[in-house]
Amino acid sequence: MSRKDPIHLENRGQSGARLFSPTAGRNKAPIGEVINQHIVHGAHVLEIASGTGEHGAFMCDLRPDIIWQPTDPNAESRASQDAWANDCAGRMLPSLSLDTTQPDWARELPSYDVIYCANMIHIAPWEAALGLVSGAADVLKSGGTFILYGPFQEGEDTAPSNLTFDVSLKSRNPNWGVRNLDDVKHIFSEAGFTHKARIVMPKENRTLIFTKSR
Repeated sequence: MSRKDPIHLENRGQSGARLFSPTAGRNKAPIGEVINQHIVHGAHVLEIASGTGEHGAFMCDLRPDIIWQPTDPNAESRASQDAWANDCAGRMLPSLSLDTTQPDWARELPSYDVIYCANMIHIAPWEAALGLVSGAADVLKSGGTFILYGPFQEGEDTAPSNLTFDVSLKSRNPNWGVRNLDDVKHIFSEAGFTHKARIVMPKENRTLIFTKSR
C-alpha cells in the first residue's frame, strides 16, 4: 500500500500504522553516520518533527546505548513512530504531540543531551524555526548538541537545485522556503548556541552542528 504525502510530496508505503518514506530510506544511513559522531554515550535524544519514525528506529539500532524521544504534530506520523518503536526494545519512547509554533512547547519536557531535527524548517513557517530554537534553549543541557539537517541557501554557493526547490516551496505556501544559512546561524547564536560544524551531505543537503554555550 502506498499514498502521496501532502507535505513532502512523495509516495509513502504503509504497513499497518507503519509508514515508509523513500527519502528517509535513502538518507538515514548517511545522516546516521554523521550524527553518530555527535551523540554522547547514553544520550537522551529529542527528535523534532520525526515524520515516519524511521530515523529514530535506525539510530536506536545503530546506538543501543541511547534513548530516543520522537515527536510530531501529526497524529498519523506519531502512530507510525510508535509502530517503528516496537523494534527498539523500549529505547524509542512513545511519540509526543509537539508543534514548535506553539508558545511554551518545551515547558513540560525534561532536559536532553541532544536535539535532532531534519527536513522541517523549509516546510514550515519561519515562526516554527524561531520557536524550535527558543524551546531548544530551554530543554537542551548546557554543552548539549543540536543537530539540524536539510537544504539551505548559501549565497553565491547555493546549489541550483535548492534555488529551484525554494521556488517550488513558495508556490505551494509563501511561508515556506529553503532558509538562508546565515539567518539560521543567527537565530541559534541569539539563543546561546555556538555553530561547530557544517557538513556537506548527499543531494545538496547540509548537517549543521550547534552546541549550547550558555
